[in-house]
This record gives sequence, C-alpha cells and structure tokens, in this order.
Amino acid sequence: MTDRSLDAATAEDAPPAFALTTGRTLGYHRAAVDTFLASARKAFELGGDQLEAADVRTASFPLVKNGYVVADVDAALGRVEDAFAARERERVVRSRGAGAWVEQAREDAQVILDHLARPARHRFARNGVLTFGYRVDEVDHVATRIVRYLRDGDALTAEQLRSAAFRMQRGGYREEQVDALLDATIDVILAVR
Repeated sequence: MTDRSLDAATAEDAPPAFALTTGRTLGYHRAAVDTFLASARKAFELGGDQLEAADVRTASFPLVKNGYVVADVDAALGRVEDAFAARERERVVRSRGAGAWVEQAREDAQVILDHLARPARHRFARNGVLTFGYRVDEVDHVATRIVRYLRDGDALTAEQLRSAAFRMQRGGYREEQVDALLDATIDVILAVR
C-alpha cells in the first residue's frame, strides 16, 4: 500500500484526529501518527512494557503536505508520555517502594547537575568549525534553567523542555549530547510529579 492509499484509507475511515496543515505548511504524516497512537493506546491498555515513556518522546513522523499540525500532535504525545511515565512510576513504587523511586530520581538529578557544573560554553562537546551544532548561548541558557530547577526548585516543566528549540551555529554543541541531557531532565521531572 502506498502513502497515498494509506492517506486515502485514513481519510475515508474517520475524520482527522488533529487539525490539518494547509498551503505549503508541512505536517506529520496522518497514517503514521494514527498508527503510532493506536499502538500506544493498545500497549497502555494491555499494561505491558512493550512501550515506555522514552519511546513516546522519541517518536518521529515524516513531514508531508496536508498532514497533522505538528504542535497539536506534539502536545498529545506529551500527554501520552506523561501517562506512560506515571504508570512506570507506579510499577516501581509497587515493586521496590517509594524510597527507591525517589532515590533513583535524586541520583539522576545529581548526574545532570554534575554535568552542568562545567563552565558556560564548555558544558557539551562541540562540533568542528565547519560543522553545525546547537547554538551555545541558547543551550547554556536552558542549562542554567535546568540547574535552577534541580538545585533551587525554580519552576520548569517537561513541556518547556520538550518544546526547546535551538538555532544552529558552526562549531556549536553536539546535538545528540544536548538532546540526551534534555531527555534525562524530562525523566527526572516526570519522576517527581
């Protein structure tokens, strides 16, 4: 079945689950999103461990014309991730106790704080001068907010980190390192809710 036939089948079976993009604006491939959300719903209802919060966070979809509005889908995925994280927390608390869950969250937070204790502009590995990476000053700003959250209790939400976007610069921070730290911080935020 081709992408067009998948789109047609999706369009005929039910109204769109999210608003659709128009004009030149690209959106998430409708059938890919619908399939992922259906499998996530099934996994959640069955209560198994075949899908976790981190899997929801890293889900990605092709961009196409007349696709789902990206912000709408991302917001829904955030809620799905929250639900999976809450279930994971309940499982650990039931099996090992609340103390073990809190201790793991503390250890994870300390690892993040240790990493971010490095001097500004040196918190992550950098790309070479000919390669683009995340803009250093923007990442350092978000890193400072993370430190204030973990150390001082300042307000910071998982949604703010999920929606963090950085411009690119030559010789910027390596994307995979920054993304991994943001994911770890989101895990801590979801753990202590």
